[in-house]
Amino acid sequence: MNIEHIKETRGDKLFTLVNTIGLCFLLVLVLYPLVYVLSSSFSSVEAVVTGKVWLWPVDFTLAGYEAVFKHRLIMSGFANSFFYMIVGTLVNVIMTILAAYPLSRKDFFMRNFFMMMVIFTMLFDGGLIPRYLLVKDLGLLDTRWALIIPSALGVWQVIIARTYFKLTIPDEMLDAAHIDGCNDFKFLFKIVLPLSAPILAVISLFYAVGHWNQFFSALIFLKSQSLFPLQLVLNDILVQNQVDLAMVSDVKELSEREGLIELLKYSLIVVASAPVLAIYPFVQRHFVKGVMIGSLKG
Repeated sequence: MNIEHIKETRGDKLFTLVNTIGLCFLLVLVLYPLVYVLSSSFSSVEAVVTGKVWLWPVDFTLAGYEAVFKHRLIMSGFANSFFYMIVGTLVNVIMTILAAYPLSRKDFFMRNFFMMMVIFTMLFDGGLIPRYLLVKDLGLLDTRWALIIPSALGVWQVIIARTYFKLTIPDEMLDAAHIDGCNDFKFLFKIVLPLSAPILAVISLFYAVGHWNQFFSALIFLKSQSLFPLQLVLNDILVQNQVDLAMVSDVKELSEREGLIELLKYSLIVVASAPVLAIYPFVQRHFVKGVMIGSLKG
């Protein structure tokens, strides 16, 4: 069977060429900073300071990573961040589903009122001091739960999950399930959730990245170093290596300390970003579909 291909006009070819060039240019703009940071983290202090690094590592060394991992809290910081990310994301996803699914049901009494109350919390916030006092009064201060409970539900994630449920779970499916004797909980766990892998992947990734990168909440609510997440530990590493001119009498030592600080910046970026980048390929196939469907807010 012969398939006739539509012949492209000169205008079509020009359009394709311009698009290809433009996308390649955007790819370079996005990719080059990542490659530069990675290459700089494996380069020597002298190469980084003098600007010799452009694309590939110069004078390959692991000095930056050795300086990072020598810190006594780095492993506990990794363990704490993984705990906050895994447990926090699990709590977030459960709370989001339990809030979004009822709000997507047309037979839920006063669902519009409750939805407006949820949106109200996104538009108006009590502020840092009331939040701190609330966490303190609940006895969560300087505990792991101080970084999980106050952020257990994300309003934006509820909105996109609710929209996804409304668009992908037809009322006829619910009616058929009820006729077969399926109650609401069985319908949610056996039918709704298996059909909602894209949106679950999207909100899980959003929540996980938020927990992994949290810094300010840990700075406010935590005092014990054993509870510090990785971001707070990495900040301490960088701060501790700041140059105090009163304590440095030798010009060579001053130069080495300044160079180490510059190298540490790139090493810290790689250490902090690698786990999240490693997770993304596993949810990428669901990510685009979930974002596109969930973005249609209704």
